[in-house]
Amino acid sequence: MIEEGQVAYGFDVEVTGAFEDVRSRVVEALKGQGFGVLTEIDVSATMKAKLGKDMPRYNILGACNPVLAEKAISAEPDIGLLLPCNVVVSETASGKVKVAFMDPVSVLALVNNARVTELGWQVRAKLEAVRDALAASS
Repeated sequence: MIEEGQVAYGFDVEVTGAFEDVRSRVVEALKGQGFGVLTEIDVSATMKAKLGKDMPRYNILGACNPVLAEKAISAEPDIGLLLPCNVVVSETASGKVKVAFMDPVSVLALVNNARVTELGWQVRAKLEAVRDALAASS
C-alpha cells in the first residue's frame, strides 16, 4: 500500500539539517553502499537561470553502483535508458530536507527480464539502507 504523499516509483525520508549538509550526507551514505554520483542537476538554479523563477532548493543526483550497473547492462544492453538511479534532495515547506529515491524494482520491471528484476531488488535494498542511515542520523 502506498502511503499518502508517496509514489509508486519511489520512497523517501525527511531529514533535519541544512540543505548542503544533508546533500553531503546523502552522497557519503551512497558511497557506503557502493554508489557514486555521476551527475548532479541543480533544478532550482536552472529554473532561475532559464525561466527567472524562484523555487525551493531541488537537486537531482544520478547515482550509480558500477558493479550492479555492469550486471544490468550485461543482462539487458538497452538498460542504460533507465539508469542511473535518481535521488532527489529538496527543501520542504516545513524547513526539512526531503530525500527521495527512485524505486529500481518499479522502474526495472518495465524490462520484464528476471535477471534485471533480481538486480532491482539488490539496488533497492542498498538504497533503503541509505534512507535508513539518513533517518537514523536525523
